[in-house]
Amino acid sequence: MKEKSTIALVDDERNILTSLGMALEAEGYKVRTYSDGASALEALTEDPADLGIFDIKMPRMDGMELLRRVRQQSDMPVIFLTSKDEEIDELFGLKMGADDYIAKPFSQRLIVERVRAILRRLSPKDGTTPEPVVANILERGKLKLDPERHTCHWDNRPVTLTVTEFLILQALAHRPGVVKTRDALMDAAYDDQVYVDDRTIDSHIKRLRKKFKQVDDNFDVIETLYGVGYRFKEA
Repeated sequence: MKEKSTIALVDDERNILTSLGMALEAEGYKVRTYSDGASALEALTEDPADLGIFDIKMPRMDGMELLRRVRQQSDMPVIFLTSKDEEIDELFGLKMGADDYIAKPFSQRLIVERVRAILRRLSPKDGTTPEPVVANILERGKLKLDPERHTCHWDNRPVTLTVTEFLILQALAHRPGVVKTRDALMDAAYDDQVYVDDRTIDSHIKRLRKKFKQVDDNFDVIETLYGVGYRFKEA
């Protein structure tokens, strides 16, 4: 029988620890909860988890410092929770190596789906070798997306994307030249019960462009059609 994945949930809001912890346990995960970053770091150093969900603003040690310390000893995937709507914090968090970023208030279903998606790409952990998958790899010019392994390459250079960014890019690249509205991109990347405004999609697109421009300053294949949406440029 496959062992349950362990999730470290770190937040100074007791109601989030309780409600989100119960939701994750109901999905079959083992959940360890901590109310501040310092105690979480001590526990994770002694007994690592499979995935971390960190609030950013916490006493004793905030989520970003916790992630920085964790990254010194582990590549455990991390999802950030935040009540702040400041892109500079978001960009900094993702740059430090967070895998995803979810703003409060959030749907528990959304977090469960994100957790499942991230852990799925780390599988299998039972010692078996996955069968090579070729058919699902999406190639568009210099872009190569592998959904099974959650890897992205541009001109053979790796580009690290969060789950949300990957799903948005995949939706755009699936049909080059076809305009995707913000609503369509929301459907591709988010739980259908979760409301996100247009600015959220725009922010994800902005970060996608920035990440690709870091490996190729001439990257320009994600086009904006003002008032309509976005499209992946046809070759």
